[in-house]
Amino acid sequence: MAVIDLSQHNFDETIDNNEIVILDFWAPWCGPCLQFTPTFEDASEKINDATFAKVNTEEEQFLGTRFGVRSIPTLMIFRQGIRIFSQSGSLSIKDMQDLIKKAKDLDMEVVRKELAEKS
Repeated sequence: MAVIDLSQHNFDETIDNNEIVILDFWAPWCGPCLQFTPTFEDASEKINDATFAKVNTEEEQFLGTRFGVRSIPTLMIFRQGIRIFSQSGSLSIKDMQDLIKKAKDLDMEVVRKELAEKS
């Protein structure tokens, strides 16, 4: 599956209309981001259980601010529209597979209940 480029215009729709989305917040001047790109793209071809998307923080500063991205690359996972994972730095394909399996195994009713209790 191809990696989707996200902007303010298609971000919410992509998050809302896909069960699991793994995001890579990056910038074109970021060396570690550029080194991670082939791994992320390769993972998108090998892992069918998630939608892979990238946010260029240089062009989409609003999204970086909205999600509190302070360093890049930053990876996030959303399930059923809820952010369930966020970490700065890159991951291996195996680590992404493991995280997606954990994301699928989450009881989202429990997650929603915990979020409601916090707010």
